[in-house]
Amino acid sequence: MTEEHTNDVEGLIELEEILPEENEESSTVDMAPGEEKVFLLENPCTQRLIHSFTTHRMPWVLLDKKLNLLWRNDAHATVYPEFKPGDNFIAYFYKYLGEEEVGHIYRSILSKEQGYSYQGKLEYKTVERAKIIANITLSPLFFDPDGKDTPTGFVCHFDDVTSDIQNILQQTFKSLLEASKLKDNDTGNHIERVNAYSALLAEFFFRKRSFPQIDQDFINDIRFLAAMHDVGKIGTPDDILNKKGPLEPWEWDIMKEHTKNGAFLLSTYPNPMAKEIALSHHEKWDGTGYPYGLAEEMIPLSARIVALSDVYDALRSKRSYKDSIQHEGARAIIEKGIGSHFDPRIGKAFLELDKEFDNIYSRLADS
Repeated sequence: MTEEHTNDVEGLIELEEILPEENEESSTVDMAPGEEKVFLLENPCTQRLIHSFTTHRMPWVLLDKKLNLLWRNDAHATVYPEFKPGDNFIAYFYKYLGEEEVGHIYRSILSKEQGYSYQGKLEYKTVERAKIIANITLSPLFFDPDGKDTPTGFVCHFDDVTSDIQNILQQTFKSLLEASKLKDNDTGNHIERVNAYSALLAEFFFRKRSFPQIDQDFINDIRFLAAMHDVGKIGTPDDILNKKGPLEPWEWDIMKEHTKNGAFLLSTYPNPMAKEIALSHHEKWDGTGYPYGLAEEMIPLSARIVALSDVYDALRSKRSYKDSIQHEGARAIIEKGIGSHFDPRIGKAFLELDKEFDNIYSRLADS
């Protein structure tokens, strides 16, 4: 257990010292020290469990009564490679569970009324890997050599429900997105291209470690949620939204309200990035954008990325009120806007990636 993990739970739990005596030849399983562990792993019941779960597709682990990891199957080693034999379950996952849930775990596994068992949810992530959401179940093992009516150890099952939850959220977003597309006749493949440009920039920054907030979840989210930038146009009158020619000043004021309308529509959605993008993708680095005139780092990073992606595609696309601009012309306009319209780091990244922007536009061109 690392010093960091020990400090996380200091004062919450008194961990007993594991007995130093160990028989390394008593089991072929990779083991942490301790006679209790040897006993658990050699027990015929445990051996049958290990045999059953070794090739199971879902992660399973065996814990001693202090919740130290004794054994894990290959599925667990693949999904949670950093949580290794010898680590303590609570100490390792404390920062993902929180103090209240840790208390719930201990009350449950020490309670005869609760069956010495626990069920809950664990959201686990690292910078390199996207969030994993799992329903976890701690079930007791009873074969204490002293005959005590308390668990000798626990078996823990990790049921990954990440994709199920993400699919539900995406379907909810898609329904709103489809409704907005019925209003705006000029979108075509615009939203798919903005998704692709935004993910391209996010992946570039992740490789460079340019922004600490960009991780795999950020990339996955913006790859889908960039499309939500104009969802607020559901509330824009059709005669303004589809007007051929320039808008009058009063019409432009109404058009600008789509940012606030989008933020309102997305305010109850569980992923805050959607609201950030809808509200702030027309803000400018120098503070001259709308709706609130935010400047520089006040503008959410996701919105700053989508701002450039949206402008590039708008320049390249033919609309009822404008002709399309070729790639080199769009590149020149964006380059001129670096430091005024666009975050300088995002603008410079675009200049490095501009050929890939052009390829995305060609690949997803409107038919």
